[in-house]
Formats: sequence, structure tokens, C-alpha cells
Amino acid sequence: MTSLLSLLRSVGGRSLHLPVHGRGAALPPSLQRLLRQPPGRWDLPELPEIGGPLEAEGAVAASQARLATALGVDRCWFGVNGATGLLQASLLAMAQPGEAVLLPRNVHRSLIAACELGGVMPVFLPVPFLADRGHPGAMSVAGLRRSLDTLPDPGCRIAAAVLVHPTYHGYAADISGLLDLLTARGLPVLVDEAHGTHLAFPSRSALPASAVHAGADLVVHSLHKSAPGLAQTAVLWQRNGRIDPERVQAALQRLQTTSPSALMLASCEATLDWMLSPRWPVLLEARQCDATTLATVLARAGVPLHSGDDPLRLILATGQAGISGLEADDWCMQQGLIAELPEPLCLTFCLGFAQHRGLARQFRRLWQRLLDEAGGEPLALIPAPPCDRVSVPVLLPDEALRRPATRLPVARCIGRIAAELICPYPPGVPLLVPGERMDAQRCAWLEQQHRRWPDQVPGMVKVLA
Repeated sequence: MTSLLSLLRSVGGRSLHLPVHGRGAALPPSLQRLLRQPPGRWDLPELPEIGGPLEAEGAVAASQARLATALGVDRCWFGVNGATGLLQASLLAMAQPGEAVLLPRNVHRSLIAACELGGVMPVFLPVPFLADRGHPGAMSVAGLRRSLDTLPDPGCRIAAAVLVHPTYHGYAADISGLLDLLTARGLPVLVDEAHGTHLAFPSRSALPASAVHAGADLVVHSLHKSAPGLAQTAVLWQRNGRIDPERVQAALQRLQTTSPSALMLASCEATLDWMLSPRWPVLLEARQCDATTLATVLARAGVPLHSGDDPLRLILATGQAGISGLEADDWCMQQGLIAELPEPLCLTFCLGFAQHRGLARQFRRLWQRLLDEAGGEPLALIPAPPCDRVSVPVLLPDEALRRPATRLPVARCIGRIAAELICPYPPGVPLLVPGERMDAQRCAWLEQQHRRWPDQVPGMVKVLA
């Protein structure tokens, strides 16, 4: 059996996946200098002069306060267990057990887990589904208004709302318009901006607005998905007003490690400082220009691409050529081109912030070989899931998980209550949540997804006994 250490030493290929620092090529210069020191010198505990994200004193506390001021918000916390831990703590700070939270249907699975942990009822809001791509798009202001106008009574107080901006694929929303609708109802809003960290920082090009500057109460940024930090690093920003910062601090203490890595904390600081430096807009513009040129060259060469709002995400429309994105991913990986997100109809590459010299030539060559070997008639579109209305689970997710359950074929689950999460990862968007009742349409759709994506969507589902 190959060991992890030997794999880490030997993995090759062109990295078009997360983390977006391109295997170190685009890490902040100050962090690169730290990593050139003898390994282990930076593996330190929470010494008094260092402190930690939840400590009042020390270098980390001072850095967090300085960066909050720089971004024009009130509080900042570094995270060392990814955006996941910060998203979960944020939701638990906003809602008490027995309350409800509005969640877009394309919410990340970490927030479903937070609902389970906190005894919170998720109220799901529909988002557009792109049938030619087989995945969700960005929520629209008109769609959210319709949802709010037809909001059912969940049987408990709605405490807050969550938005996703941009999506995994880089589709951006009118975040200011969405926030206006929710705040007009008095709801505090958490925005999962894990894939849009770069939107909040100085730029020479026209980018979608960041929720940080649009007035969201809480915003979570990943520092490795859309910023050039080390994997597992993230940051939470807060504007005081509707959410007590002491509640956020208490929720973070429940979920964050008591032994944060000094290297991860240094990566948080170095990455954010780098993105606030005068050199960052120059680098960002260069990478976006490279990405736009790449997409233009590939499109002219006949490589089918889907459009998006983030040029650093390249969405290859494999289904148009009769090729599953899952099969294309396996084939590309064998050829040394490693993508980020395979799906039945497309394959998404994250170009990140490193340079990719010669990529257009390599991409064209490999695509032509793949067409010659596996191309055919366009694949059938994926119909939208039957989740086009606001929906409330029958039971709290944590209650559904605690009850006795049995596993049945999907076709025999009509009318039953789900007792497990079905969530292909990546992208981590739930198709079925514990506590939801499975009607005939949902079962038929899941059966179809199982046929196209058997490794990710099971043919058997755990339901309440």
C-alpha cells in the first residue's frame, strides 16, 4: 500500500483545483519565506505572545482587530478548520434550538450539519437550476421575493437567513438586492462567500460586489478556495447590530479547536495582508486577463465552455460532446490535467492565482484526443429537481437522525421521511436532507441521478422505520 507521505512527494500533473495557490506557486511571499525555514520551527502552541483567534491578547488578536478595521467591519476571527467551522458557528450564533433559518437550496452541507447540531429547522428557498449543466445557478432577487411572499409557517420563529454568493462554479448574485429584501424583514443574514473572497479586496477590474461591503451581518471567506492561502484556513467577518458578538464568540468556542496551528494562523494573516497590499490588484488583474484569454482561445478552437461570472473558473461542457464529466475527469487526471469538480454534464477547473504557461495548447490537444476516443451525441439534459418551492422538512434534521430507521430502494421510499443526508461532494450541495418527506417526484429524480452518478447518489436510502 502506498503511504500518504510518499504520495505527497510524488503527485504530479497540472493543478487546476483547490487550493488555488497552485501547489505553492501563488502563496503570499511572506508565507513562502516562512515555509523555507526548517520544518517544525513554526509548529508552536498558543504562546502568550502569539495567542489565538478567541484570545483577547497576543499577535493573533491584534492582527484580527487590524484587519477588521482595514475591511470596514467590527470583528474578525481567523479559522483553522476551513470555512466549515466558521459557517457552523455563525448559524448557531444566529438561531436557538427550536427556531428556523432560511437556507437556499444550494447551501453547503456544513450548514445542514449545523442545523442538526443546534436543533434548528431549515426552511429551504429554491434557486435556479441549469439543466444544460446539471447544477444550481445563483439566486435572483425576483426569485427570493417570490419565496418570501409565499413563505409557509414553519411552526417556529424564523431567526435568520443564509445566502450563498458566489456559487462553487462562480455564479454571482445581486447580493445587495438579496440583502435588502431580507434585512427589510428584520432578519440577520450570514453569507457563505467561501468562493468569493477576492471580491472583498481591491481590484482593477469590475467584479461582483462582496457581501462584506453590501452590509451582511456575518460573512465567511475561505482563504484557500478563492484566496491564495493554505488549505483549512478561513476568516469570519462581523458587522455589529443584529447579532451579539459574544454569542458568535461563544459559538466559536464550542466548535473551534483549542490547539490552533500557528502555521495556519500565520497563513490567515499573511494571505489577508497580501490581498490588501498594492501588489494584489496587479496580480489579480493579470490572472483574470490570462483566464479570459485562455477561454477565448479554447472557444475559438471549438472547445465547448459554459459561461460564468468568475473567469478563474473554467467550466468544460463535456455533455455537449457526449462525454460525462465524471469520465472526462478520470481521463484528464491520467493525462496529468487535474480538475476540481466533475459532474455528469461538465467538468470545472479552478485556474487559481498561479500562472499556467502552455495550458491552452495542452488543453486543446487533450480535448481533441478525448473527443476522438469518447465523443458522441450530446447527453440528455438533467431535469430540475422538484425543489422549486419553499419547503420545510416534516421533522427537525436532528430528530430524524435519532429515530429508528431502515434502508430501502429509492423507488420504495415514496411518502417516507428521509433519515440521512444525500449530498454529492464536491460540490457539497444536499439533494435530500434528514426530516424531508420523499414524494414520488423526488424519488424519481433521485433514481435518475443514481443512474448518472452512482458513486455519489445511492440507490438505497435510509428512511424512518
